[in-house]
Amino acid sequence: MSSPVRHWAVIPAAGVGRRMGSAIPKQYLDLAGRPVIDHTLERLLLHPRIDGAVVALGAEDGWWPDSAFADHPDLQRVTGGAERCHSVLNALDALTARGAADDWVLVHDAARPCIRRWDIDKLMDTISDHPAGGLLGVPVRDTMKRTDARGGVVATVDRSHLWHAFTPQMFRLGMLRKALHGAIAAGVAVTDEASAMEWAGHRPQMVEGHDDNIKITRAADLSLAAFYLQSQSSLH
Repeated sequence: MSSPVRHWAVIPAAGVGRRMGSAIPKQYLDLAGRPVIDHTLERLLLHPRIDGAVVALGAEDGWWPDSAFADHPDLQRVTGGAERCHSVLNALDALTARGAADDWVLVHDAARPCIRRWDIDKLMDTISDHPAGGLLGVPVRDTMKRTDARGGVVATVDRSHLWHAFTPQMFRLGMLRKALHGAIAAGVAVTDEASAMEWAGHRPQMVEGHDDNIKITRAADLSLAAFYLQSQSSLH
């Protein structure tokens, strides 16, 4: 009898967040009295359908020991790489000792602390039988413009079937690991896991989530994330 398929979370957190202009990486900035990454990890590690997680941290990360989850028994730490894809791949390599090739992996940005449990469930339920996997996102609602290098508009882009890609992005452990290995070896620039799977010939499924699943990239995003967290808490 085969073992049940499990779900793992991978959190790449080796970036330094240069666009924030802060002295510490954005995942450790204060958000409603706690580090950003603690909000993120809480929503993944405490999810009843996630069996464990791996966080990829910078080699010189001196802030991690202060996280409330630094010694969590279901969380494994690995050293991140030069780019996001290398960090994720290091985490997947570590997971092969615990998980099976057919297990699902949900890769989620450390700087997306407002992910809702309902959206994680929706992603899991929608993708459970999908041959490739998929990711959360929202359809583009605004008019889209393409510009030249100096910001001059050169075209209005048809927004039909365009999506903002979010995380988690959910794929089979073995398939994603193979796709990332191949893309990196080929020198292909992959900005997310879905693009690696696309490069490998797969067609991930978009799953619509809530647009409050923002990624903190600039200082103003912290106050917006705090507002969203407060709004979500009032729903329970």
